[in-house]
Amino acid sequence: MRIAETYSHLNEREYLLVHKRNLWDEIQEVVAAVDASKCRLKVSKEKTKQGELLFSPISMNAAFKRLFRQRSWKENRVSYWVTRSEKLNRKTLTLPPEQQKREIIACGATAIYSYNQTDFIKERVAVEVQFGKYSFVAYDLFVKHLAFYVGDHIDVGVEILPMKSLQSQMSSGVPYYESELYNVVRQGRGVPAVPLVLLGIEP
Repeated sequence: MRIAETYSHLNEREYLLVHKRNLWDEIQEVVAAVDASKCRLKVSKEKTKQGELLFSPISMNAAFKRLFRQRSWKENRVSYWVTRSEKLNRKTLTLPPEQQKREIIACGATAIYSYNQTDFIKERVAVEVQFGKYSFVAYDLFVKHLAFYVGDHIDVGVEILPMKSLQSQMSSGVPYYESELYNVVRQGRGVPAVPLVLLGIEP
């Protein structure tokens, strides 16, 4: 595959080029190493694409996972505790997880365990590869990447998305770069408040 388009939110591509050039090179290597022809495995059952051979999100995700793992990119999970009280959530937001739990219980509230997980992280750079439903992209950008950034676990988030040219050869409901770029741009220059790079890929 190849990177067809790149959008740098809050100048983060430039940050990668200057401060994390080795990681930027690895991301490009991984994309280039994914053989799209081997991922065209899904026989469509949809009315509009009945019988067509489509690109399989499962196969593409597996290829990306294998290639990133070979380069020592690892999954990471950040745990925390929440409760129904907005005031109590704000009070415990910056505390370590176990202290959050103790504080919530001490106030007589119910502590609920939660976590955020990112697919690939290395040297404070997080990468999400998104071939799922389009709604998952907003969660990646406005929850996952933001949570890891605010929690001081990463300096930049990278979101890999199919271009429309690739998405049109997949099942319906998969997000695509052009639409997600529009969604980010229309929020204004500082939203989301996390440095990001969007990558649009195609065969």
